[in-house]
Amino acid sequence: MLLDVSRLLIVHHTPSPALQAMFEAVVAGASTPEIEGVEVVRKAALSTTAVDVLEADGYLLGTPANLGYTSGGNAKK
Repeated sequence: MLLDVSRLLIVHHTPSPALQAMFEAVVAGASTPEIEGVEVVRKAALSTTAVDVLEADGYLLGTPANLGYTSGGNAKK
């Protein structure tokens, strides 16, 4: 039987060790074996393309915040 697989695109900008650790925890949670039928795709913000976005079924954006603004890496996509 073929399973319908959804694609989760995780776009991240992780300039610090703390944000890198948070990103890795998110990926681990999204990739856990208990979650079936989801392909997890990880892309750095500055290397994400329109095709990546259009091919995804869901999105998770990880970015540092500075006074409530997202980082330039994510804001320009």
